[in-house]
Amino acid sequence: MIRFENLTKSFEVNGRRKVVIDNLTLTIGTGRSLALLGRNGAGKSTLMSIIAGNMRPDTGRVLSDGTISWPIGQTGSVHPQMTGAQNARFLARVYGVESDELVDFVEDFAQLGAHFHMPVRTYSSGMESRLVFGLSMGIKFDIYLIDEVTGAGDAAFRSRSAALFQDRMTTSDAIMVNHNLTELKEFCDAALLLEHGKLSYFEDLDEAIEVHRQNMR
Repeated sequence: MIRFENLTKSFEVNGRRKVVIDNLTLTIGTGRSLALLGRNGAGKSTLMSIIAGNMRPDTGRVLSDGTISWPIGQTGSVHPQMTGAQNARFLARVYGVESDELVDFVEDFAQLGAHFHMPVRTYSSGMESRLVFGLSMGIKFDIYLIDEVTGAGDAAFRSRSAALFQDRMTTSDAIMVNHNLTELKEFCDAALLLEHGKLSYFEDLDEAIEVHRQNMR
């Protein structure tokens, strides 16, 4: 469960205050994988960061009765000066999982070869995405925050990623941002729509996508 209580977040843009989340109060139950829809600049990544605890709202709070991942796919998930293996050991300590098990899992899953033991700053963007996705899937969260990462890598890797993600979704929930609506339909069964600072819940994913398309016209 995630509950938003009187949540507001704004930024100063060109000397003016832009509200991206406007006094939001909403409870999201468990047992659903949710697509987070909204036009570019609507505040989707901001909302994900607030849910994860990486960004403070202006007012209000977010409550949850389960563990929540970091926003997978956003920059800053890993330390660029540390190797992939060092990042895995660091996150294992932070989230209280066994270090060697997480290192072995990520090394096998991400398939980075020798680069796994090199600084992340030497990685391509695709390699970093594979590392971050492996790290996140190696730690079992109650709620995964996914931001445009399931398409990283070649076809074989994407297939493995999709299969692993589907397996995690049998025991966990997710909130997913993805411009590929077909992929959202593959992984999600309900939706949240962020428009002009207001967040709406849709039990029917197709209905949410249609409203989103109308908003984009």
